[in-house]
Amino acid sequence: MHFLTPFTILLTAAYTTTSALKAPVNPAGRKETKHGDDWASCPPVWDEISATLTREYLANGQCTDAARGAIRAAFHDCFNGACDGSLILADECSRSENRGLPRVCGSLAELAKEKKVGVADLIQFAAAHAIKTCGGPTVPVKIGRKDSHKASPVGQIPPHNTTAKSLMNHFAAKGFSVTDLVALVGAHSTAKQFATDPAAAGASLDSTPGQWNNEYYAEVKRGTAPFILEADKSLAEDLLSGVPFSLFAVSQSAWAAAFVPAMAKLSMLGVGGDLTDCTSALPGGSYGREIRKTSVWERLRW
Repeated sequence: MHFLTPFTILLTAAYTTTSALKAPVNPAGRKETKHGDDWASCPPVWDEISATLTREYLANGQCTDAARGAIRAAFHDCFNGACDGSLILADECSRSENRGLPRVCGSLAELAKEKKVGVADLIQFAAAHAIKTCGGPTVPVKIGRKDSHKASPVGQIPPHNTTAKSLMNHFAAKGFSVTDLVALVGAHSTAKQFATDPAAAGASLDSTPGQWNNEYYAEVKRGTAPFILEADKSLAEDLLSGVPFSLFAVSQSAWAAAFVPAMAKLSMLGVGGDLTDCTSALPGGSYGREIRKTSVWERLRW
């Protein structure tokens, strides 16, 4: 086992963000992505869905509980095996590990039926939309997954009291690095807990749950967050995962550079075949423009 320095993490994250996520540029400026020699357009229905989600996920400049639930739902659909919509279609939402998600599952199921789109696609699109609506970075989102009514295995979602070592092993088995893991956990920036401690139901995991920022990392490290999950505390204190945790606590740009490719990877677990890029349907448009407007030094700043 070797240890990561902050500078190594920054260089790796910056390289991954600016190279692995590059998409072909359509000179006509249309909402399209290239497959082989052909341009495949993002269906207009996703712009309609985006407008609907904005109304649900944003209130008075703050992201809503519906947005928080959408972000959590994306992880819970994918991590059991594949991003295949089984969270909703196989009623995995009723499992104890998915407590707090039934309302989100019901809302997304109704929207998918109304707009005649895939449930698996909608779960991932909704999460990317919620992240952006909460003030986070643009996560590339693709459409074309196969829906499944077959339930995924139980017990793949790590419990709240998991140790850092167990989390690192669990994520490594699915192809995620320690930096990926710590970056993804940062989604707790907008999270609230309802089931871990019912007596403190609704407690947020940092002091600014309506905004996507790196206060979560800083407050967990200081022990000042309104509510701290045991697993998060373990990641902050572990010798290995504590390195990126500390880095993200002082640099939101470093966190964003690591989070985007990790979240994009998560959204594609178990997914194959040709997909259509619908990132342009998210609030603010394409990820490429977001990267270009930020200097390389700013992406490396910490």
